[in-house]
Parts: sequence; structure tokens; C-alpha cells
Amino acid sequence: MTKFKLSVMMLLQYMMYAVWWVPLAAYLTNLEVGSTQKALILSSMAIGCMASPLVGMLADRFWPAQKVLAGLNFVHALMLLWAATTHNPDVLFICLLLAMLAYMPSWSLTSAIAMVHLPSEDFPKVRVFGSIGWVTSGLFSLIFIKLLNIDFDGTHLPFYCGAGVSIVAVLLNLTLPNTPPLAKGQKSTLIDAFGLGSVQLMKDRNFALFILFSFLSMIPFAMYYSYFSEFLLNINTQYISITINWGVLAEMGFLLLVPAAIKKFGLRKTMIFGLIALSIRYFSFYAGGVITQPWMYYIGILIHGLIFGFFYVGGQIYIDKKAPSHLKSQAQGFIFLVTFGAGLLVGNFLCARLIDHYKTEAGYNWDAIWGITTLVSVALMVGFVLLFREDGDLRKSAISAGK
Repeated sequence: MTKFKLSVMMLLQYMMYAVWWVPLAAYLTNLEVGSTQKALILSSMAIGCMASPLVGMLADRFWPAQKVLAGLNFVHALMLLWAATTHNPDVLFICLLLAMLAYMPSWSLTSAIAMVHLPSEDFPKVRVFGSIGWVTSGLFSLIFIKLLNIDFDGTHLPFYCGAGVSIVAVLLNLTLPNTPPLAKGQKSTLIDAFGLGSVQLMKDRNFALFILFSFLSMIPFAMYYSYFSEFLLNINTQYISITINWGVLAEMGFLLLVPAAIKKFGLRKTMIFGLIALSIRYFSFYAGGVITQPWMYYIGILIHGLIFGFFYVGGQIYIDKKAPSHLKSQAQGFIFLVTFGAGLLVGNFLCARLIDHYKTEAGYNWDAIWGITTLVSVALMVGFVLLFREDGDLRKSAISAGK
């Protein structure tokens, strides 16, 4: 029963976010939100990423973890209900920022709760339900459009659905096995919480280059992660959430290939394959528009897991092997701060300006947008190939870990 509850916990935790985040850019477009405000609202997740370590550090020292999770999910639900009732972009930003400040600590919190009550070998079997929850969030779109004949993607309805799932999660969280405060009595500083102690590793040229390219890669990555629903809305896609979630479904398979790729090719080549996939994604979007072959868009969607798994998960493995034991946890927090925090924040604003630049009275010139994003991705891939080198002993360690 404990394993079942933990699996449902993961499913609900990722479903409550995906159901409103995936179509958010389309909704903001329908509200006619300006490009700067749109970038700011879409960056609520990135800002939440950067601030959530502080929220998590304070929260998990005073209350049982399952109660902290229930409280955070309740705040998330209230903020989404508020977001669903406003058309004011400034108020919407405040709602979603507060929602993400409550939500982002839950990713590490749910993993920590599961690991306390499960053997380590069973954790992946429970964590996969998070991916299942993300994919099945598309069912809300299907139900509203197909069964109820009501527009869903690009409306305020996903906020209500996210709030509803959050309330169900709160009720479940309160039935989870007791997990005492995970860091009670431990001394920690803001430097520890934000992983800044690992900055000293930047003295190593390879590590510094890896951090730099991880940050820069989020600029083109943001065009898909944050704005792809806007593109699908512009080309009159009916099931936006379901279309995007095909990539998450494929991701579950690609993640299984990461250990085999590291074993055969090493970490450097594995990460290069991820950047090649990033270039292929945007070239498929560009070519699909230029030669009017919409099926090519699905190439870019389906290789999302290859990009995320080979470069970003491969990067997490690289950091785990590179950092000394006393800095491993901080280094993982640091790379998350660099990528889905600062990198996504910068990427959102630059992508918003690019989209706005190619907006005309006739619509958007997506061919130009995807063409530029392709060139940026190719430049990053070439730069990484030319500059990043893999230590010999690190390669042996990574290959051993991939067995």
C-alpha cells in the first residue's frame, strides 16, 4: 500500500503542473499579452527554481515532509484558482510566481519522501509515475474537447484542472507514511542551499565550459519548452497538450538508453548526441514549414527525450563524477539553478524578443524563427565539440557507472 500511495503521489505531482504549464503560452497569446509580460509570466517557473531551495531549506527543518508537501500543494491550488479568475497579466504573474514558489520544492521533496520509505532499487519504478502523470495530463484536453465540446488549450480551464488535481494530491499527501523533518537539526547556509559552494569547481576548464554550455543551451531549449504551445496554436493544432506530450512519452524510452550510450560512447559523445538532437529538432521545425510538411514537426517533438536525457541527464552524471563527495549534492543543485533557473529565465526573454521581432500583421514568420534557433543550436553543438574535452579517468568512471 505504501508503494502504491507513493506512486500515486508522483503521478499527481507532475500531472498538476503539466496540465496548465504545457498550454500556457497559447493561453497568453489568446489574452494578447505583450512579449515582455509573456516572457515574465513564462519565467515564473525559472524564478521559482532559483528561489525554491530557500523555501525547501526552511520548510523541511520544522515539519514532517508529507505535511510540508500537503501545505505546498494547497498553496499551489489556491494560486491556480486565483490565476483562473483574472485576465490581468500583472496579477497572473503574481499568481503563477507564488504557485511556482510553492510547487518547485515539491520535486525534490517527493523524491526524498519516496527514498525514505522504499529500497533504492524500487525508486525508479515509483518515479516513472511522474512521467506517466505528465503524459496523462493530456487527457483533460481530450475530455473537454471531444466529450464536452469545450475549448481547452489556450483557455483558463487548465488552471482549474491543475487546482483540482492539487487538492486531490493534498488529501493523498496527508495519508502518506510519516516522514520526520528531513533536515531537522542540520546546519546549512544559503551557499549550501543554492549549491554555490560548487562554484570552486569552475577552476577546472572542462567543468567551467560544461556549465557555460549548459546555460547557453537553455536559450534555444526555451523556444520549445516555453513557447511551443504558442506555435501549435498559430498553426491551428486542436489537441495542443496531447501533441506536446508525445515527446514526454518518448522521453521515458530515451532515458533508458542513457546508461547504454555512456557505456559505449562515453559522457562527452553522449552529451554531443544530445546537442545534435537539439539541432535536428529545430531543423525539422524549420524544414517542415519551408516545404509544408507538418509531419516533420513530430520529429522535433519525439526527440525531446533524446535531448533531455543525453545532454541534461548526461550532464548530471558528469557532475556526479566530477564533483568531490562533499560537493556532489551542491553541484547538482548548482546545475539545476544554472539551467532551469537562470538559463531558462534568460532564454524566455530572448525567445520572446525573437518571436516579437518576426510578428507582423499577417501573423508570425515561424520559418525565420526556427531557422535562427537552428543556427544557434548548431553553433552550440560545434562549440561544445571543439572546446569540451573528457578526462580519461572520468571516462572510465562513467563507463563503469553505465554498466
